[in-house]
Amino acid sequence: MKMWKEHAAVKGMYDFDYVLSRMCFDPLIKADRGERWVEIPVRLEDEKHIVRVQAAGDTQNPEFLIQSDSLDQKELLIDYIYQLFQWEKDLSIIYSHFQQTDLAPLFKKHQGTPVVRDFHLYDCLMKTIIHQQLNMKFAYTLTSRFVERFGEQKDGVWFYPTPEKVARLQYDDLRKLQFSQRKAEYVIDTSRLIADNEINLDELSEKTDEEVIQEITKIRGIGVWTAENWLLFGVGRDDFLPAADIGIQNALKIFMNRDKKPQKEEIYEMSKDWSPYRSYASLVLWRSIEKN
Repeated sequence: MKMWKEHAAVKGMYDFDYVLSRMCFDPLIKADRGERWVEIPVRLEDEKHIVRVQAAGDTQNPEFLIQSDSLDQKELLIDYIYQLFQWEKDLSIIYSHFQQTDLAPLFKKHQGTPVVRDFHLYDCLMKTIIHQQLNMKFAYTLTSRFVERFGEQKDGVWFYPTPEKVARLQYDDLRKLQFSQRKAEYVIDTSRLIADNEINLDELSEKTDEEVIQEITKIRGIGVWTAENWLLFGVGRDDFLPAADIGIQNALKIFMNRDKKPQKEEIYEMSKDWSPYRSYASLVLWRSIEKN
């Protein structure tokens, strides 16, 4: 089978090994930390494509090899990968910005930490709804059951089910996988809204943070936490800080050597100097308290 290959040199810093370590938390993602590659499931309309992205450089000099056997969609797939990993952003500029802030030590320790988007807007929303109020281990277990039962696998790479397919499910179909009744309703009802074109995620992703949160939280079962996670990991916003997040608060408590966690109002105040890159501050703060 013919396969095309494309080399990509990225400006600035980029810690792809950290990206892989995060992706490997998800059992649905096909990746190899040792060989430094991940295979990305890409839907272009009704067609399913697989693109392998492999690191060829290091954090200070990032280079990548992009390859796929989808010969007729090469340019679209390359553009998709660039947007997904946000390679157009020079993280050295963001690093320099934070050297003038109180978070300078964290950015020096965790150089090249990127904001990487989830593979698809719909997939991210479904995963985030499923993960609501669950511990991480069971959240990934439940998501895996959902995708493995109703999604599709191609050459060992999993594709989430389409909103049209999920819209046709009954609540009991998810209850059999250990979904709660409410979570089953949230997943299926939201998918029905998307399948019926009452919600257009592509159009929604173009709106401001405030507009997205206001609109998406009107959907039953989607609260501010879900909306914020979708903005950060689905849309890939640069300047987003979920200040109410417990992880952010704990990271700042440890970093500032405090007895108590700062509350969101204080975090918003201290984060003024972090703008317009507060999403990167969020990622570095979370990374600072990870054990691996």
